[in-house]
Amino acid sequence: MDTLDTNNWLPTLLVFAPLAGALLMALVPEKEEETHKALALLTSLVTFGLAVFLFIDFDYDQSGALQYLVDTDWIEVIGAGYTMGIDGMSLPLIGLTVLVMPLVFVYSWDHIPSPGNTKAFMMLMLILETGMIGTFVAQDLILFFVFFEVVLLPMFFMIAVWGGEDRRYASLKFFLYTLFGSALMLLSFLALFFLAKDPATGELLRTFNMPALADSAGEGIVRSTQLVIFGGMFIGFGVKVPIFPFHTWLPDAHTQAPTQGSVILAAVLLKLGTYGFIRIAIPFLPEAAEAWAPVIGAVAVIGIIYGALGCLAQTDMKRLIAFSSIAHMGFVMLGIATLTDFGINAAIYGMVAHGLITGMLFFIAGSVKERYHTLEIKRLGGMLVQAPRLGWILGFVTMASLGLPGLAGFWGEFPAILSAYNPAGAISEELFRGYMVVAAIGTVLAAGYLLWLLQRTAMGEPSAEFADDPNITDVSTFEWVAWTPFLILIVVFGVAPGLIFEVTDPAVVQSLNECLKTTCEVGASVVAGG
Repeated sequence: MDTLDTNNWLPTLLVFAPLAGALLMALVPEKEEETHKALALLTSLVTFGLAVFLFIDFDYDQSGALQYLVDTDWIEVIGAGYTMGIDGMSLPLIGLTVLVMPLVFVYSWDHIPSPGNTKAFMMLMLILETGMIGTFVAQDLILFFVFFEVVLLPMFFMIAVWGGEDRRYASLKFFLYTLFGSALMLLSFLALFFLAKDPATGELLRTFNMPALADSAGEGIVRSTQLVIFGGMFIGFGVKVPIFPFHTWLPDAHTQAPTQGSVILAAVLLKLGTYGFIRIAIPFLPEAAEAWAPVIGAVAVIGIIYGALGCLAQTDMKRLIAFSSIAHMGFVMLGIATLTDFGINAAIYGMVAHGLITGMLFFIAGSVKERYHTLEIKRLGGMLVQAPRLGWILGFVTMASLGLPGLAGFWGEFPAILSAYNPAGAISEELFRGYMVVAAIGTVLAAGYLLWLLQRTAMGEPSAEFADDPNITDVSTFEWVAWTPFLILIVVFGVAPGLIFEVTDPAVVQSLNECLKTTCEVGASVVAGG
């Protein structure tokens, strides 16, 4: 894999700036809540500023190559290196992360959940930011694994301490599911370390270096072993996505998590799993990826339909949004399963679109809960009368989520469905065209459950229970500040999807040209001339 070795200080600053802010907050007494809010917001803004510099300085003509490369020894005894780099596949997800976090801190200014303790709550979110950015820039499997796991404990405590009535059950389920998947993922990483060979010399690599393993592309590993190793990564990353049937932790976690936890979980954390597929599983084991592709496609479309039907059965607004995430991530996985650059570009775009739209839906759900003290859909109604701006924002975001053309959700679904028409290599076209039909049916179901949600909660007259409730106010200043960037970007990316596709396409084509050159025929480029 080509690299551009410039400004190698930037990834380290991006990753550890939030952690430095958390350590600084540890020195401030717990009772100084306003100081902690200011420090957390300032830290996230500093990180955002570093990312702005990254986006300005990034060489978009070379987005297929790793830039800002860091490659030094770390744990020599096991061959792990401190290796980081950024390319067109990781750049949009870094941007999503550094955008979401300061907006979550703004929202938190007057929305600290019970039982309080602003200091611990803010510190956990900063540690989460370090783990998320670190996962997207890591270029060593052990470093990737460390950052991938760093996010586990902060989210566990956010759910277990600040969650709802069943928070202990939900947090434990989240922890155990993710830990089980991570164990299998680590075993797969170790197998790659011991078995991968240099394609030029035929010698064992004995490295965790991700560019080197991508260049190896499974060299020296027999097909049956590749299938087993890929299976471990399939479960490890699949639990995080989550894909069917490893999805059951997600509705519980979302329902019980505080609003901030749900937003971060939906906007960024779920993307760690799909990113693992496109960054590690497919490039490292292309032959196994082609063999597993029908299975990945099958669980993707099952997730699309199951998630949609699950939404139609829900009585709780937040739980419905959680099931919609299972369906939307199914579209992302369908794009990945095609093993084409068209499909994987669509998947990356879908990750960003889902992060913005579903993150915004969870923000709205949190504000509804704060005003009505319930998320039971049958008890809500008349929001357009009592809180018209909140109702219209809900209507706008549900339209984006169901895939209305001109908004970001459309480009998160339509290209993924279209990519299934012509999958790569020897993958069955007839099978994937069947998947395409099923996925298209899923979009109809999505329109059904989202319009049903909007009709029941926003339209009509307020219920007698809340008709004269003075607590039901419209959108506050802090909510406007936190939500406006989401709303603007949903429109911008819907009107100009090339802003993402033109960044990701060279990196995706580069990755597929390298890893699938012996097994798969690369699909048509999403960007004309790409």
